[in-house]
Amino acid sequence: MHTPRRLVLASAYAAVAVTVSLASIPAFAQNVVKIGEINSYKAQAAFLEPYKKGMELAVEEVNAAGGVNGKKLEVITRDDNANPGDAVRIAEELIAREHIDVLMGSFLSNTGLALTDFAKQKKFFYLAAEPLTDKIVWQNGNKYTYRLRPSTYMQVAMLVPEAAKLKKKRWAIVYPNYEYGQSSAATFKKLLKEVQPDVEFVAEQAPPLGKVDAGSVVQALADARPDAIFNALFAADLAKFVREGNTRGLFEKTSVVSVLTGEPEYMDPLKDEAPNGWIVTGYPWATIATPEHKAFLAAYQARYKDYPRLGSVVGYSAVKSIAAGIRKAGSTDTEKLAAAFKGLPVDTPFGKITYRAQDNQSTMGAFVGKTKNEGGKGVMVDYSYLDGAKFQPSDAEVKQLRPAD
Repeated sequence: MHTPRRLVLASAYAAVAVTVSLASIPAFAQNVVKIGEINSYKAQAAFLEPYKKGMELAVEEVNAAGGVNGKKLEVITRDDNANPGDAVRIAEELIAREHIDVLMGSFLSNTGLALTDFAKQKKFFYLAAEPLTDKIVWQNGNKYTYRLRPSTYMQVAMLVPEAAKLKKKRWAIVYPNYEYGQSSAATFKKLLKEVQPDVEFVAEQAPPLGKVDAGSVVQALADARPDAIFNALFAADLAKFVREGNTRGLFEKTSVVSVLTGEPEYMDPLKDEAPNGWIVTGYPWATIATPEHKAFLAAYQARYKDYPRLGSVVGYSAVKSIAAGIRKAGSTDTEKLAAAFKGLPVDTPFGKITYRAQDNQSTMGAFVGKTKNEGGKGVMVDYSYLDGAKFQPSDAEVKQLRPAD
């Protein structure tokens, strides 16, 4: 028996029609929610490898509990090569080829700003997990972009009261010469001057990110003979700065206030060179006694046989935030999700946080304390957790800084 040619053609057309139809179905309708995650994995491995583990743990927990509105989460990661142009190109590809539902990630402030603009232009939801620049939620802010971590302004504002207590008049400043570092320095000078009008800034060093000439930087600071130093260097730049400063005795009689240094990602590599008595923001994972953190710590250690870094908390909390937002919105539709995130409460290892309706910034806080070299390893002591909601400009100031959505 021969099948009529018309029937063969009809069957072929039907098969093509079914294929096209299935290809056009959004990921959300196919029992999976695709999160496109872009980050500088090769360039900032110390932070982002633990971050990736935190994401994985959160996805496993969400999916084990039935997913979000009955849909399983899937994270598709890509490396942006620490390049803003690459980040935008990859975002385009994730939407066009992988049909992602939401965008998340970035570490460096410049890549975060590029994706913030992308979200605005494409009207696509983006959660900036880690980049700290204030511009993401203020000057360059838009209705489609939210940010998880406490911003540059917030972390510096947490350190300024401790800096003022030192009653030091002559300050030197060192920071990486890109958006985060520039913003850190400017905010520190502004806020410290407000509470201590007689303060003097006697030296300022701004080496390129990842290319610090530690010897010349330390010598320039020493020549200025400051009473105290504000530092915003991190990662390998920080390690070189600390090593050279220890060698030349820069820190022996000079107080140091430092953003990020208390994070284990940056403290652990210093080993027995870890400084004593620096006032820092960080993450004292081993001694946080809250129920939320104990539960997270136990789950993380059971899963990875390792201790968490701050990146682990950020990655975990970012995925939990996306899940909470989609659950509230009942959809991955960008407009609905952007609206759902306003005032959204999320449970994290640091307790409950809220995404502020004023500027799309979360109220996640940070730990502020002092460094201590304990048995050849740096730890944080005398610390307290500061609620991010308490370290923000007034709503009136935010309104002036942020364009209308």
